Amino acid sequence: MCDFVCVIPHLSSASLLNFTYFFMRIITCIIFILSLSPLSSKAQFEQFQDSVVQLYGVVMTADSLMGLPGVSIMVKGQNRGTLTSDKGVFSIVVMKGDQVEFSYVGYKNKTVDIPKNLEGNQYSVIQLMVNDTVYLPATILKPRVTRQQFERDFVNTRIPDDDITIARQNNSEANRRALMASLPQDGREASQQFFRQQSRKMQYTGQLPPQNIFNPLAWAEFVKAWKRGDFKRKN
Repeated sequence: MCDFVCVIPHLSSASLLNFTYFFMRIITCIIFILSLSPLSSKAQFEQFQDSVVQLYGVVMTADSLMGLPGVSIMVKGQNRGTLTSDKGVFSIVVMKGDQVEFSYVGYKNKTVDIPKNLEGNQYSVIQLMVNDTVYLPATILKPRVTRQQFERDFVNTRIPDDDITIARQNNSEANRRALMASLPQDGREASQQFFRQQSRKMQYTGQLPPQNIFNPLAWAEFVKAWKRGDFKRKN
């Protein structure tokens, strides 16, 4: 068994008194700092809580005072916002000093500034949206000079395909083969291909895998692909 001996150096009474005084000052400072931490956190929380504002109101048309549904309400500089209800009513949480933008198709954008010195935590607005008039260039319609010119243009005018014809063209075999050759695999196809390769490796673990060069079925598929033109160079 080993004996542990702690050797304490001899201190004079004055040195011991100075050390005790210094140690007590450190303890007092630590207690003072710890006592101020909750106060500072509480003050920061109260300041943040005072700066939060509940913005609510209604968005209407300026001419008929009808509520506008689906108006986009965004806080500038932030990726958050809301939409008005079917009656034009909205509510959103903002901060004092924020800028809120109202936008709607066919109407001019409006911006509302939240006062920085607002008293309280609620702010209501009635936002009126004004029609945004867009002037298009003038279009002049003129008749054909002669009946023969009208008949010629009418016969040679190409009528665009309808939706059914466009769907048939998009689903044709040639288009589908071109898309299969040009489009990359998605995540599902890539994962299935990976699992098939792993399954094939596990199936022939410890032995040589079969060579398709001696497989007559593989040769038949190769001849069919050659006739289809799968090996042609695609520009």
